[in-house]
Amino acid sequence: MITIYHNNRCSKSRECFGLLEDKKIEMEVINYLQDPISEEKLREIITLLGIAPIILVRKNEAIWKENFKGKNMSDEDVIKAMLKYPKLMERPIVINGKKAVIGRPPVKVLEIL
Repeated sequence: MITIYHNNRCSKSRECFGLLEDKKIEMEVINYLQDPISEEKLREIITLLGIAPIILVRKNEAIWKENFKGKNMSDEDVIKAMLKYPKLMERPIVINGKKAVIGRPPVKVLEIL
């Protein structure tokens, strides 16, 4: 089953969700702003994506600019920031078994179906 970490207020996340829905893909939808991701799950997602934690950060978010921009942060620091402020995470994140993508642009999700 596909898992989508979704924020309904985000147009890209809604577009990706719609794409999966149109393809009649069964999915588990996790609204990570309402149901925060555990540290273990976040680390697993980063590993599946095959990226450095900083790549998962939305650097245009006010929270990032006000609290973290320009600071020398380790991977651990970045992970802790995303755990404290889930809004900093790029979205949507779509996982299919051992494959994952950030759905930006939303058609990227087709790579792992």
